Amino acid sequence: MNTPTSSSSPPSTSPRPAIAAGFSQELTAHAYALLDAYVYGFAVQESSLPFSGSATVGDVAGPMAERMATGDYAHLVEMTNSYYLQPGYDFGHEFTFGLDLILEALALRLAAQPT
Repeated sequence: MNTPTSSSSPPSTSPRPAIAAGFSQELTAHAYALLDAYVYGFAVQESSLPFSGSATVGDVAGPMAERMATGDYAHLVEMTNSYYLQPGYDFGHEFTFGLDLILEALALRLAAQPT
């Protein structure tokens, strides 16, 4: 068993906690694959954003939206202006939103499992 010895230890990657919570082995395998892909994909996406440091989404998205204002991408421009460029927007918060969706879906699957 992987027992943390301090608060800086990584969490257990054993499937035991999920199975103990009632997840079947199949649902546990799906959950691990889904969470791994989501976390890895978000990390890759966030690390490849075209800004860092004091730059913001607005520094990059604003000029892009201006170039796309006409044509086939008007709906993306509207989304950019009404959501991404608003004060307080933080791309990192998208991770929490997606993770909440995943966990809610897994909870529904867990509840629907035959006992």
